[in-house]
Amino acid sequence: MADVPARHVPVLLSEVIANLAPHDGGVYIDATFGAGGYTAAILAAANTQVIGIDRDPTAIAAAQAQVEAAAGRLVLIEGEFATLDRIARDLGIAAADGVVLDLGVSSMQLDTPERGFSFRLDGPLDMRMGAAGPSAADVIAQRSERDLADIIFLLGEERRSRAVARAIVAARRERPIATTRALADIVARVVHGRPGDIHPATRTFQALRLFVNDEMAQLARGLAAAERILKPGGKLVVVAFHSLEDRIVKNFLAARSGTERGSRHLPETAVAPATFELVTRRPVVADDAEVDANPRARSAKLRAAIRTAAPARMTEDTPPLLASLERLRGG
Repeated sequence: MADVPARHVPVLLSEVIANLAPHDGGVYIDATFGAGGYTAAILAAANTQVIGIDRDPTAIAAAQAQVEAAAGRLVLIEGEFATLDRIARDLGIAAADGVVLDLGVSSMQLDTPERGFSFRLDGPLDMRMGAAGPSAADVIAQRSERDLADIIFLLGEERRSRAVARAIVAARRERPIATTRALADIVARVVHGRPGDIHPATRTFQALRLFVNDEMAQLARGLAAAERILKPGGKLVVVAFHSLEDRIVKNFLAARSGTERGSRHLPETAVAPATFELVTRRPVVADDAEVDANPRARSAKLRAAIRTAAPARMTEDTPPLLASLERLRGG
């Protein structure tokens, strides 16, 4: 009998709901809908309304039964969470009581070989969360060795990025690199780990997925969009799964809450009013029981904040990582 992919299990579910604190009449945006685990819990917690957003059309199609069961309390939109404020306003929602973001790739995407997200299952080298734009195979085929090395280093934090890029360029001269297994084998020839380490191709696959889907820029824009749509007292809850994502969330909330420290060597500048109040000074992580039941929770970090009454900032910060990625995307 064929293996059936495990359904996506929402990470830190009780902690997410505790920080969102859904209440009767509240409007909540599940901006990374996935399999709808957070949405189901929000709808069950109180007489709420939920706007679910996902850029993956298969996630939207799979959730129609959930929409019908919600009897008008759930609206699903295929779109990018970077524009979550515009999506909400197009639906007639002027302000939301809560926004939740569960970053990264879902179990359903990882466990579907045709999506090309994982080297565990051989499939086409795609990695697109949506239906448009260049695939990972296109990036591998078209980018220069220098660009590939920069992508893999910046987004995968792979120390052997130059060797990996060199190996990819050499291999593609012989034949196109079209499958996940082919790429994983190429990377494994130049990245060697010790027993018990992650697979040698893990960081390269992460980098390509993040680049293909422009996930870091999406996150930065999505956080600013949440700031614009949340009402005073509204809750922002973000679950990240690796250091690059978590760093962007941490720095955004530090800047917006007034806890970011300036340099003592620079002149003091006017401080804009805080738009968020931190709830989590340190990230919330899964306990041993949850990690045992759902290994995906091992790397999860939850950060939460409450919207103040201060106006949303008119300008969006551009972290150095995003500036470097903008150059690469224009390359």
